[in-house]
Amino acid sequence: MSQLKETNQTLGFFCDFDKITAHVAEVEISLNTLNYLVGKDDLVKGVADIWQRDPKAFEVLGILIAVRDEGKKPVVDSDGRVVLLKSYFESEKKVIEFLIETGLADVFRSRRVKNLVDYVFGIETGLDTNARKNRSGHIMEGTVARFFSENGIAFRQEVYSSDFPELSVLGTDEKRFDFLVETSSVKYLIEVNFYSGGGSKLNEVARAYTELAPKVNSVDGFEFVWITDGIGWKSARSKLEEAYNSIPSVYNLSTVSSLVTLLK
Repeated sequence: MSQLKETNQTLGFFCDFDKITAHVAEVEISLNTLNYLVGKDDLVKGVADIWQRDPKAFEVLGILIAVRDEGKKPVVDSDGRVVLLKSYFESEKKVIEFLIETGLADVFRSRRVKNLVDYVFGIETGLDTNARKNRSGHIMEGTVARFFSENGIAFRQEVYSSDFPELSVLGTDEKRFDFLVETSSVKYLIEVNFYSGGGSKLNEVARAYTELAPKVNSVDGFEFVWITDGIGWKSARSKLEEAYNSIPSVYNLSTVSSLVTLLK
């Protein structure tokens, strides 16, 4: 427990600007069309002008209120009915209703936003923070992959249990393992993760691996390995201890070097 690291976050962890740029590029033409509305006092006429030329431009309005999946997002309309957000983009009247009720009409008229492309770049940057909980895991996978490469350990990533008929003991649900390292006598199926914060997820992971490891290890020629780290485990110490005592191969970033002789 004393070896657990506080974080694995580098400066590149916080925003994936390549992904953000790609998301903006997908809607950039429509956003430039909607820029016509910025500063317009008569939004009804402005919407009508765009509708005559390119009604599909309004399909990107959802991102202006930080919603991507308009086709599945239910909202309550002014009549108290539950409708899909995308229904507001199907007529000029509904578009005006959307702009007024969301507050975007005032934003456009007041020119608080000068350019919708830049505005959406900011929104996408904010939305990208939701991906951070997965990013720590990806960084951890990269760290372990570099460790293997630097120590001459051949490995495969993202290996599925269905690739090995012997693992039928795992049941019908297909299981994806982060790494496979294969020696002359043993196939090591490896899971890696990193938790800088606590939560119920840690208890679920520890419990799942405690159940998974003996099943994998019961198959001749296979062994389960778990590499995990992060001070988030301090909030789930008892579950981690339980897993540590029942899974033969549990490592953190401080002890993973002892894996080299095992995996070569």
